[in-house]
Amino acid sequence: MILKSITESFASVIHGLNIQHLTDRVLQRSKRMILDTLGVGLLGTNTEVFHKTAQYSKIYSSDASSCVWGHPDLRLPPTYAAFVNGVAVHSMDFDDTWHPATHPSGPVLPVLLALSEVLPQNPKVSGLDLLLAFNVGIEVQGRLMHFSKEASDIPKRFHPPKVVGTLGSAAAAAKFLGLDRTKCREAMAIAVSYAGAPMANAATQTKPLHIGNAARHGLEAAFLALLGLQGNQKILDTEAGFGAFYSNYTPQALPALESYTLLLDHQDIATKRFPAHLGTHWVADAAASVRKYLLPTDKIERIVLRIPDVKYVNRPFPVSEHEARHSFQFIACAMLLDGGISVQSFHKSQVDRPQIRELLDKVVLEYPPDNQPNFDTLYCEMSVTLENGNTFTERCDTFYGHWRKPLNQEDLEEKFRANSSTVLPSEAVEGIIKTVNRLEDIENCSLLTTFLRGPCLPKKTSNCIQHVLSHP
Repeated sequence: MILKSITESFASVIHGLNIQHLTDRVLQRSKRMILDTLGVGLLGTNTEVFHKTAQYSKIYSSDASSCVWGHPDLRLPPTYAAFVNGVAVHSMDFDDTWHPATHPSGPVLPVLLALSEVLPQNPKVSGLDLLLAFNVGIEVQGRLMHFSKEASDIPKRFHPPKVVGTLGSAAAAAKFLGLDRTKCREAMAIAVSYAGAPMANAATQTKPLHIGNAARHGLEAAFLALLGLQGNQKILDTEAGFGAFYSNYTPQALPALESYTLLLDHQDIATKRFPAHLGTHWVADAAASVRKYLLPTDKIERIVLRIPDVKYVNRPFPVSEHEARHSFQFIACAMLLDGGISVQSFHKSQVDRPQIRELLDKVVLEYPPDNQPNFDTLYCEMSVTLENGNTFTERCDTFYGHWRKPLNQEDLEEKFRANSSTVLPSEAVEGIIKTVNRLEDIENCSLLTTFLRGPCLPKKTSNCIQHVLSHP
């Protein structure tokens, strides 16, 4: 079959990828992504931005409904369940990051779990079906990001999850819904008209909406394609189409299915140890290394951070939790003061501490020309000079959690437990871990949403939990 366009090649891959394309490495990596995304999403249901979007979404209703994670009394139409759960995932900037730079899981997983509750249960949608559709959504994002050199660096104009994430969401939904190749192509075209969000809303309550809207709008695009809505048949081929979002856009047709290898097989993701912009994790590890030399009585005179020039993470005096999450300076000072960064580090009382403000005033940023804003190559070098003249310098090239130094499984699961236990009972937390770890063997993937509803679990749910817990 000769494909007529790049857009057609995407449709062919979305429609044609099958479980044989899921290598053991892809399965393991995607299950880790799913577990981490569920954990940060459950934690995110405690945030103000989640509660505002959930309150807004209650005005919508339909015959079909899906659960809101951790809220057994709240069900919404699938598009709005995907929206609020997507907002929760990114509400603390705690979700995974890929290279080229985007948050790949948040736009995709909430869509598939919302759909799993409303699709016909005969035949049942299996865990393997979920993993395949999830990887289709991740793959589409990665391939699109490789079409522009601009996309390789930390973004300056558009927030990638609302650009490529919208198309990844649409692709995953199209795969899950079983759309034919023509309708997969239409879903891509429709999704492009939903895509885009400006970086100016970084470090505000609006940024998490980018992930929520990517999930919602991608699902809407797939639903509209299912109903026969049509768009430009070459939407991914032209600068006036998807190319409008990136300079030097040079798209290429995807490989043939017979020799297709998923990008996740070659490029792992980064998992965050604390809820802040990924670039700050290099700063945290460098600061932790410098702190080992300091005594409680030492008085700091000057702190120099040698980092890439990323304007939206240069916030000398953050005044909110969202600004603090996007501040090289705050993360450096918090680590030097406290010896660690946690969810609590971003509470207003912690951000406004006089000790933090005093240290922030001593931070200077320098931008070495070899330190480019690229998550694969950037580094942080920190020098702390004391009032007695002593200077200590440490450098971080790869933080723990980066794709070159991934979290081990034990630490990943502990992160999930800490996050999810804020809203779920322990038996549901352990049930999710065990279900995700053997997701490819689960006959009905809606079991996950049974656990996610918590905390008031009906008797039927408890039986499901006992069954999972008794099968390691």
